[in-house]
Amino acid sequence: MCWCLVEFVQATYGRGTRDEVDEFIYQLCDVTGDGALTRSDLESVLASVHETVFAIKKEAVEVSNNRPFEEFLNSAVFSKDVEGVSGKSMSLSDFRNWCTLLPSLRKFLGNLLMPPDSGRPGFEVPLLHYPENICTDTLLLNKEYAWHIGGGFSQHEVQEWKLLYHSSLHGQSFNTFLGKVTNGDAQTVLIVKDTEGSIYGGYASQPWERHSDFYGDMKTFLFKCYPQASIFRPTGANKNLQWCAVNFSSENIPNGIGFGGQPHHFGLFLSANFDQGHSFTCSTFTSPPLSKTNRFRPEVIECWGIQMRGAQDEKLELVKGTVLERFKEDRNMLKMVGLANASD
Repeated sequence: MCWCLVEFVQATYGRGTRDEVDEFIYQLCDVTGDGALTRSDLESVLASVHETVFAIKKEAVEVSNNRPFEEFLNSAVFSKDVEGVSGKSMSLSDFRNWCTLLPSLRKFLGNLLMPPDSGRPGFEVPLLHYPENICTDTLLLNKEYAWHIGGGFSQHEVQEWKLLYHSSLHGQSFNTFLGKVTNGDAQTVLIVKDTEGSIYGGYASQPWERHSDFYGDMKTFLFKCYPQASIFRPTGANKNLQWCAVNFSSENIPNGIGFGGQPHHFGLFLSANFDQGHSFTCSTFTSPPLSKTNRFRPEVIECWGIQMRGAQDEKLELVKGTVLERFKEDRNMLKMVGLANASD
């Protein structure tokens, strides 16, 4: 191994600006080294990320298709023409935008060569807790989706997620939902699968409590899981973050739960009957409609309570040494970081 090169790489990660690190990662992800970051390159990168994050812990990961993180690939944009390369490739701007939508992936790549001292952002998978009698096929949330959504949280927090409400188990009832989610778990992840098959939702940093107006804080965000994966953070354009209206008679205060936008024109909204919802383009999060059509019918609704604690207080099962050391026998991993030739 050419350790002087490794030291240079680590110095770039450790002391470079964010733009410099982004450009460096962008170049490393060009697995074939032909100067074009193509879909094939991203497939190789994501396969290695999947192997590292999940298989290292020998966890049984629920994979919905043959290619890991297919939803991540679906979020990628390829706008660059490169001479001698058929088809479009990903520009640096495309790559930065892609990483903005996928903060879990950006955290992983940004810490790839850093020593795993007290826990490395992007490498931890949230722990999912649900009743033993529940078949995992019933759940919308799997470990891959949880890793994706968890990327929107602070870098220094480890998460345990507890299933609080599932419409198939507890009934499609707003009152039941409120009774299940207001029992001590202030931070929650709401996930919806609609009748078109799309999966999306929002992270609520404040408890679901009755209000006649918007509330919440800037930790709140919206996300998509399927068929594309993305996270949409608050822009500061307004403070219309979280909505929970119960038993109001005014037409100006729609009963239900939601995120962003305006009353009757939310970034995401579920009516109090839990039988319909809508999602519009939203300046609160600069988010597009999360559903294929603005108005949708929910098929499954889930809510998970999030418990967080500082990584320094948690005894994590860490990877020994740097990723390069851990995978020094793995040619595919070395190719992913562009150092295959230097290892000979």
